[in-house]
Amino acid sequence: MQSNNPVFRRSEAFNGQAAGQANAYGNQTYAGNGSSYAGYGDPATWGTGTPGAPTTQGTERRRPMTIDSVVQASAISFAAVLVAAAATWFLTPEITADMPSSQLSGIFAAMTIGSLAAFGLSMVNSFKRVVSPPLVLAYAALEGVFVGAMSKVFQAAFGNGVVPGAVIGTIAAFAGTLAAYKVLNIRVTDKFRRFVTAALFGFVGLVLLDFVLSFFGAQIGVNGFGGLGLLMSIVGLGLGILMLILDFDYVEQGVAAGLPESESWRAAFGLTVTIVWIYIELLRIMAILRGD
Repeated sequence: MQSNNPVFRRSEAFNGQAAGQANAYGNQTYAGNGSSYAGYGDPATWGTGTPGAPTTQGTERRRPMTIDSVVQASAISFAAVLVAAAATWFLTPEITADMPSSQLSGIFAAMTIGSLAAFGLSMVNSFKRVVSPPLVLAYAALEGVFVGAMSKVFQAAFGNGVVPGAVIGTIAAFAGTLAAYKVLNIRVTDKFRRFVTAALFGFVGLVLLDFVLSFFGAQIGVNGFGGLGLLMSIVGLGLGILMLILDFDYVEQGVAAGLPESESWRAAFGLTVTIVWIYIELLRIMAILRGD
């Protein structure tokens, strides 16, 4: 179950490095001793404690990843985003035309620090072989600070409708993609994974290039609020939908393979990254349309 998604790429479990091969009875096994993730494994390996005999002691108590465990981990992660976003929204001053520049700079500082710190932790979480729930929650909290500050700035600049519209659009995108994935029985191929991953890196690279060029007064415009910015946000939204499909596929494969329950946090992290991505792109689209 090799993954091209950067969130799951370093996971030994998702890539079969810890899972090994299925035994003769179809149970997913560790590479070390042939014991299954859950259950009692191959009856041929059962023993009575004879020295050197294979044993499943300890592995039968390892709880597998389930849809419920993914939902629970994702709910906690999303709650961290929402709490941090709400705290940032209500604890920062209202943005007005005559507000002191020091207060305005504080809001922009929260947005900048939150985004950069969240990006750094997202890289750490993406490339860790062993998932860390505290780091996932720390990422979610920092992302919430960024989302809360950015939403407040966009509401002040483009009107009261942009934030609720982006929230509703994000919920609709998630529900619609999940329904399409299940009803249409979408199957993810390696070619599809490679395409989405390459497009994702290309998109992020172009955005970062435009950001760096802005310091030298030579912006391309992909981060702006003109026609090119709108086109990039639409492309980014499309990428977010494709990333959701990859997320659903990895969760489905992980549950089917009986991965350890701890991997639910990696799935929750991937879903959190994708949903925040979709929200930001929808917020930009609504802001650009409202600005016009």
